[in-house]
Amino acid sequence: MGKPGLIYGTRAVTEAILAGKTLERVYIQQGIRNELVRDLIRLLREKHIPFSQVPAEKLGRLTGKNHQGVAGYLSSVDYASLSNIVQQAFEEGRQPLIVILDRITDVRNLGGIARTAECLGADALVVPEKGSAPISADAVKTSAGALHHLPVCREKNLKQTVQLLKDTGLTVVACTEKASKKIFETDLNRPLALIFGSEEDGISTELLRTADDLIKIPMTGKIQSLNVSVAAGMVLYEVMRQRQSA
Repeated sequence: MGKPGLIYGTRAVTEAILAGKTLERVYIQQGIRNELVRDLIRLLREKHIPFSQVPAEKLGRLTGKNHQGVAGYLSSVDYASLSNIVQQAFEEGRQPLIVILDRITDVRNLGGIARTAECLGADALVVPEKGSAPISADAVKTSAGALHHLPVCREKNLKQTVQLLKDTGLTVVACTEKASKKIFETDLNRPLALIFGSEEDGISTELLRTADDLIKIPMTGKIQSLNVSVAAGMVLYEVMRQRQSA
């Protein structure tokens, strides 16, 4: 049986996009080259919708139906414009707080971070088009519904996104165990974008180089490693603490 939010068939997926539906990802069977599929691929690229070309067996497992070589997942949220969110925060006289997730692939971590970010005043969550956990019904459930309230921005290139935020007046801070500066030693009471990295590899090297500052959570235990959702909660709480103490 198909999963919730799954649609399949070339025309069905194409019409969903043309009707303005937000798609999380589309899967296209390897080797299919007909005109309808070529038109669909052009549309996916135009709309910046991630897609993968996969074996027929995978599509069969996803749908259990006559998929015609194409299947896609409807997103559980509508993606927002990051520049509009930042501009609105400044216009309202607030200091923007943006949370950037670099290759967070565990849907439970993504949902947990979204829940904490919404509770602690973040303006938006930023995820990459590729290499991220899907904003699925499972993510919404894990976030306790926070993903229905916290805007999510899906960006093609996080490095360019970071540069855009810097140009707009935000300080971009990467949260990494590679840092020497502790979160308590850093001024977080300013227009801010926080980067959190993948569960396995942390923040990519190019984003670390682009960030204005690197910070870490001080620890005294032997493991010296925190779950990314827990770490995000601690850093976001420190942001709120500094802002309310100012």
